[in-house]
Amino acid sequence: MSEPIFSLPPDSIPRRRLCLAADMEQYSLLDTRTQSAVQADLVRVLDEAATLTGLDREAWARQPQGDMEFAVLPEATPEAAVLGPFVHHLAVRLGALNARSAAPRVRLRLAVDTGVAPDAALGHAGPAPVAVARYVNAPQVKAVLAVLTSADLAVIVSDRLYQDVVRSGQPGLEPAQYVRAHVQVKEFGGYGWIRVLGHEPDDVRAAVDGGHEPLPSSNVPGVERANLSQHVRHGVAVGRDVRGGLNLGLPMMPTADGPGHAR
Repeated sequence: MSEPIFSLPPDSIPRRRLCLAADMEQYSLLDTRTQSAVQADLVRVLDEAATLTGLDREAWARQPQGDMEFAVLPEATPEAAVLGPFVHHLAVRLGALNARSAAPRVRLRLAVDTGVAPDAALGHAGPAPVAVARYVNAPQVKAVLAVLTSADLAVIVSDRLYQDVVRSGQPGLEPAQYVRAHVQVKEFGGYGWIRVLGHEPDDVRAAVDGGHEPLPSSNVPGVERANLSQHVRHGVAVGRDVRGGLNLGLPMMPTADGPGHAR
């Protein structure tokens, strides 16, 4: 007599979902009235970019945090559509927004990862929400916007998404435009890949590696590939804080001739 096959209830099976955070640069320097205006601008450009990409923002589990929006996207969301067309449309809409005369400039850091992100009492739990909160505040991403002063948007994606999606060969993903960076924020450590649309990877790399002078914009592509592993810590994301910690993996140190440097 055969033994019964054990199965988990469908609701108990963890589901991978895209997690995204968009954070405004230098928001705290603005007065209250201007902060209110740029918050509305942020929501509008995210709405517009999603609509142009064919994404339903009403289905996003959104967690507004003043100068930042964190969101967990529906399971069926195509990852390539977010990393390709959505990022493109967001950059274009930001450019149009910032072309207005006498209006506050909005510059964004955008972080994207994928993983288990179940609902929790104060938002979402799991490694992906934690990682996104750390990536969006990575010193390297802030340095890129400080150096590339003409840029409106700096994007950082997890190594998991870069390897699985960006390097898949689908049109519009441009893997050669990304620069590797090892991010260490609080107890989190992991590899991310940074892209600034309209800027050379060499210029982005110079900022990541510690450049401090403003650099010109260009569209010359570079070539960058590497096989990496990622180290994340497991806990509950509450705003930008984390509770708990469990090592899920250790970072693979890059070789001496690799395209980036561990930090």
